Amino acid sequence: MTAAALWMSLAAVVALWPVGVPRRRVHAATGDDGRPGARGRSSRIDGWVVGGCACAVGSLVVVGTAAGVAAGIVTAAVLRHRRRRRRERARDAELDAVLDAVTVIVAEMSVGAHPARACRQAADDLARRPSAEGVAPTLEVVTAMAGRAELGGDVAAGLQSVGGERSHAWARIGVAWRTAEDHGLPMADLVQSVRDDLVARRRFAERTRAALAGARATAAVLAGLPVLGVLLGEAMGARPVAVLLGGGLGGILLVVGVTLVVAGLAWTQRITDKVMTP
Repeated sequence: MTAAALWMSLAAVVALWPVGVPRRRVHAATGDDGRPGARGRSSRIDGWVVGGCACAVGSLVVVGTAAGVAAGIVTAAVLRHRRRRRRERARDAELDAVLDAVTVIVAEMSVGAHPARACRQAADDLARRPSAEGVAPTLEVVTAMAGRAELGGDVAAGLQSVGGERSHAWARIGVAWRTAEDHGLPMADLVQSVRDDLVARRRFAERTRAALAGARATAAVLAGLPVLGVLLGEAMGARPVAVLLGGGLGGILLVVGVTLVVAGLAWTQRITDKVMTP
């Protein structure tokens, strides 16, 4: 039983182990995944994973099977939450870089610069701050735009084939680019309208995130009520901690309770994510 619980705890954490692209794994020894601004990121993430594994295994060995399984579940939930927050910050940083690049492109074309020259200027501006988060994927797209425009290629097709977190933003810019080319409309005005739409969507997301702060805080408080009940029981002399950590029915109740709390938080997060989807 102890061995099975140990494997369950480790599996819960390993299932959320951050997996990078092959290029990142190849450069793991140097802490560089080949992109600007990514140095040192893998070691920081691995430290949290190792700490979570140590917490789960330590609880299993020192306290007991039920405590080890519960600690593994909590550790997996915490790591999952941290990964989600990192993805949110990365998406926001990448959108900032996209908006900066589009602003330069529009400004250059507004004063009569050729689209290829405008894209090249935007790429040069992004290249001056390679360590900033979110710049690397945007720099790659803008550089490709400049190359296609200089060689007379299909810039719109290249933008619509961009993948990643901000593929929808580049797809909208590609539609505006193709519309301007096909119908002879001012490209700067169309691209500017797309930028304004992206800014409006971001402001809406920020307002929605602020409006949901109360609901998220309520969910966190409700998740902490069982812990408060256990502490009150200890203060009254009922010894709930000894029951929960003593194995048997108490251990089952501990694992079931922790699982329900984590599932409730995950479900709340899923509901709020649906609201946040533009």
